[in-house]
Amino acid sequence: MEGQELESQVVVNADLVDQTNRQIFETLEQALNEFVNSRTWTSNSFLKQERIKCSFVLTLTAYNNNSFEGNLQVQSQRPIYESNYDSPLLNYLDNDISFTYQEYQPLIYNPAVFQSNLVSVLSFYIHIILGLDADSFSQNGGSIYFEQAQKIANLAQQTSFKGWKQNDGIRNRFWLIDALRSNTFKEYRQALYTYHRAGMDQMILDPKTAKETIVQAIESLYGLYTRRPNAFLLQVFFDAKSQEIVDIFSGGPSVGINSMLTHLRRMAPFFNAQWKEIKY
Repeated sequence: MEGQELESQVVVNADLVDQTNRQIFETLEQALNEFVNSRTWTSNSFLKQERIKCSFVLTLTAYNNNSFEGNLQVQSQRPIYESNYDSPLLNYLDNDISFTYQEYQPLIYNPAVFQSNLVSVLSFYIHIILGLDADSFSQNGGSIYFEQAQKIANLAQQTSFKGWKQNDGIRNRFWLIDALRSNTFKEYRQALYTYHRAGMDQMILDPKTAKETIVQAIESLYGLYTRRPNAFLLQVFFDAKSQEIVDIFSGGPSVGINSMLTHLRRMAPFFNAQWKEIKY
């Protein structure tokens, strides 16, 4: 069946929950997989091989009386032209997950109404995934999906659930969609496009030029860093890309990377151990 955009796996991990009846967690996992994979999220037609590979790992830490708490790891990747390699676009952990769910309760997404926090959180991240994917293929191609994610967030802000509001923390859903839609952080979206379309997608055809372009894309983020050293999107970028960057620059044709390495150490000091692994 054409039309579905996502090839997703949703895992519910309830190992931390002291509960004898595990059936509810299996039902929840099944319902979530169906919710994500059987719906058409865009008006575009996707062929099977074009579907976006992504995963959601919901780790539950508390369950009582239909109320659940935990965290959600969201990952997505996109295929690279002329290869069987998938490049990571998102690797994000949301620690503010809480929702109510009754077994066999239908999960319905309606863009105009807040239905449940579970539906809102998943729908929000699905639109983030769609937006980042589109951005990696065309300049600012993801704007339409980020607008929808913003609408989901706006509706959810009327509720008491955590993670949607400005004052819920410095790194949450509010700040993620705010940054993605803000002109202040435009380098992030530009870099996503250059890195993937002019860099990774050319790697098989012309690896040297592709690597030089990837260097430029990473260097372009330094402008963002100088204005906003603690920019949330810098962390989002390197959480997804750190290992891939090490792999790209540890083999193949050599290109000048001294300046890039200096900037990487400043922009993403958390990954300094990995930057040291780059062999050139």
